[in-house]
Amino acid sequence: MSVTVRVPAKVNVQLAVGAARPDGFHDLANVFLAVGLHDEVTVTPADDLRITCEGPDAAQVPLDHTNLAARAALALAARRGIEPNVHVHIAKDIPVAGGMAGGSADGAGALLACDTLWGTGASRAELLTICADLGSDVPFSLVGGAALGVGRGEQLTALETGGTFHWVFAMAGRGLSTPAVFREFDRLAEGREIAEPVASRDLLDALAKGDVEALAATVSNDLQPAALSLFPELADTLEAGRAAGALATLVSGSGPTTAFLARDAESAEKVAAALRTSGTCRTVRTAAGPVPGATVV
Repeated sequence: MSVTVRVPAKVNVQLAVGAARPDGFHDLANVFLAVGLHDEVTVTPADDLRITCEGPDAAQVPLDHTNLAARAALALAARRGIEPNVHVHIAKDIPVAGGMAGGSADGAGALLACDTLWGTGASRAELLTICADLGSDVPFSLVGGAALGVGRGEQLTALETGGTFHWVFAMAGRGLSTPAVFREFDRLAEGREIAEPVASRDLLDALAKGDVEALAATVSNDLQPAALSLFPELADTLEAGRAAGALATLVSGSGPTTAFLARDAESAEKVAAALRTSGTCRTVRTAAGPVPGATVV
């Protein structure tokens, strides 16, 4: 018997970042939107815990117990007092180290898959608690749709969306470390007061109404200056997408993937075509959201 779970990527339509806390984390107001790029995580009984991976950038995925999918299996097994003897296979389509929560998606996918395989009967609340222990973005990978994350981003409130939003994602030629981007954020913020992170009311209204132009006017990412400081070439990608007609451009999360909001599916394809020939990025994908979170298939 095996269980396969399909789990989506995310884009942050707003990422408001507060000052560094004593524990080293930052308080966030993080508006997540799940989009239609997916990893599939398949778990099968085995003699011990092992991880395999296929797909684009699979060589960059750790196959030891540092992988969030392995950590998810270990965490659930420890809570139930069972051996985590499972083969976790990840079919990757979400960019690696791209600011789209690919690793977090694999953690959420493995957790739901192991829960189903082992018949542990964990409640959604228990699964979300485990997700929060694994990482700030993992709970949203489980629930999907659209949500506001506060605290480290792990405390979620579901958000209403009134339509589908079309996106183009441009993948860079190298990755960016999320901790390094936050350190650069702290360096750039040194000596000035950082406001408490708050979700934009206008942005939440735009999501609820499905108003793409209003959403384009309100998307923001407080980590973008730090990502551009560490990876200045991303500015060329953002400009190429803007010139191609994107309604809004931003770095996705901690980067280095850049995200472009398009008016509709046809406009998204035009932006994607221009980016593919711009020479400013490695690969380009289109996707729409919101889509569901981790789902057994």
